[in-house]
Amino acid sequence: MNFLRNFLASILGSLFAFGIVFVMFLIFVTLVSSGEDTVAVKENSILELQLQRPISDYTGTNELDPFAGIFEQSQGLDEILHAIEVAKNDNRIKGISINNNFIIAGLAQTQAIRGALEDFRSNGKFIYAYADFYMQRDYYLASVADSIFMNPVGVLDFKGLSTEVLYFKELQEKSGVKMEVIRHGKYKSAVEPYLENNMSEANRSQLTSLLQSLWNSMVTDISNTRGISESDLNSIADTLGGRTPKYAKKSGLVDDIAFYDEYENKLSNALALKNEDKINISTLDDYVKYSNKKTLKSGDDKIAVVFAQGEIFYGEGGPNIIGQGIINEALIKAREDESVKAIVLRVNSPGGSALTSDIIWREVALTKRVKPVIVSMGNVAASGGYYIAAGADRIFAEPTTITGSIGVFGTVPNMTELADNIGINAEQVGTNKNAIDYSLFEPMQESFKNQIQESIEDTYQTFLQRVSEGRNMTMAQVDSVAQGRVWSGTEALEIGLVDELGSLDDAIAAAAEIASLKSYGVKKFPRYKSGFERFMEDLEGASVQLKDNLLKNEIGDEAYMILKELKSFKEQKGIQARMPFALDIK
Repeated sequence: MNFLRNFLASILGSLFAFGIVFVMFLIFVTLVSSGEDTVAVKENSILELQLQRPISDYTGTNELDPFAGIFEQSQGLDEILHAIEVAKNDNRIKGISINNNFIIAGLAQTQAIRGALEDFRSNGKFIYAYADFYMQRDYYLASVADSIFMNPVGVLDFKGLSTEVLYFKELQEKSGVKMEVIRHGKYKSAVEPYLENNMSEANRSQLTSLLQSLWNSMVTDISNTRGISESDLNSIADTLGGRTPKYAKKSGLVDDIAFYDEYENKLSNALALKNEDKINISTLDDYVKYSNKKTLKSGDDKIAVVFAQGEIFYGEGGPNIIGQGIINEALIKAREDESVKAIVLRVNSPGGSALTSDIIWREVALTKRVKPVIVSMGNVAASGGYYIAAGADRIFAEPTTITGSIGVFGTVPNMTELADNIGINAEQVGTNKNAIDYSLFEPMQESFKNQIQESIEDTYQTFLQRVSEGRNMTMAQVDSVAQGRVWSGTEALEIGLVDELGSLDDAIAAAAEIASLKSYGVKKFPRYKSGFERFMEDLEGASVQLKDNLLKNEIGDEAYMILKELKSFKEQKGIQARMPFALDIK
């Protein structure tokens, strides 16, 4: 019976594997045979900007790979910005339609796309925006448009920024499982939820200041394009003066209320089409395939852009994890490439392992001795993210970048109370006085805590020193803006943590200027394996992703994010230079 069951299972497994290979072969043949001709941009077209997938700074796949894009869950910000720039000078593209977005991106990424759209509009082309409902970040992007339309029964969310921090002290007391915390920095509140049931005044102060700075930047941008004063915009937010289509139009947040077919008529009029003519739409995904083959910057000399995105963990790293392996390899390749004359390090990270941060910092320092290194900060370059940026020749940040957080902490789980409650007693045996340092099932000894505190203090002092040397500030000056506090890009410029406010393109232009280049191309590092390659290498990983998606659908986004946050804390090893909180700005 077992033999028959195993035999049938083997046959089914073989058929399943053959089916996958056959389907992949068909996809390969289809993609290779289609080539560039699949993307046909017609005359008098509109580029439709729908941003439905999460946006990362860089996907790192090879556009020449026929499987590029398959199984990819994110869109590359670099590709989106490049597509908009190509469309600006493409005579076939007459305008852009920002259509029903639910943008999954950070504020700095959204601001970068918005800036690219402003530049597109400066070439005399139109931008229209339509949505059934506008979330706050979606409206911020849409506010760049010449005309904004919304559904007659839609909703517009415009009320100011907020965030929420969950506290776990009482949960620890009830469960008997707690986190032992050692930290430096009065603002280093990544661990505050394990120590308190309420938000500290220091944390509340920095959060209020940060959110206000980010909001001010958004309001200024909206004011400039919509022609509404900043004070009026704040009044609209305070009174929820845009909560209905009627109020939104009256307050000037939108230009007109229309059903989608009526919006299409507006687009037809903008294109000067006759009644029977059909609107030619080029989707963003299609146009990206076309624009990826268009080089806007060229020359024998190159500027290398090294993308460092995600949390910082010790190890190789990958598309969403910064490890010393993949980042240092990219820096070395760029440094040793004779065609590369300067390097831009694009950092988008809340931090992580202090050890890994220092290893990468060292490689940046070695690279800086050979070639100029400019840093461009994305959504967040805080704690370990700022650590690896601090030694660069110049640092650029977006006004809405979250940065700073110069501080360190360590967390150690302890289950003493739970063990006592359920009847577990742990006994240790060792050869020397310090052989037994820590047990999950025993209270933390003062000697062990002192060791960890000593390491925390040493790491903090090293962090201060790295920033002091990189930013030409005294240790005392750095300490005064450190203590784990986070700042917006605008605030960071005022206190000397960054040199200029600007985009990745601004950082690239500065690198070219420092290297005295008039014409140059851009090389991007590192090169990641495509989603298809990762899928074929690790079907178990695909299974895990499927389980994650099912769990997310079952328990909801907020509960899923809480689980991810707890899991992230569980996986932290060693001393951490990390953002002082998981910031979800609403």
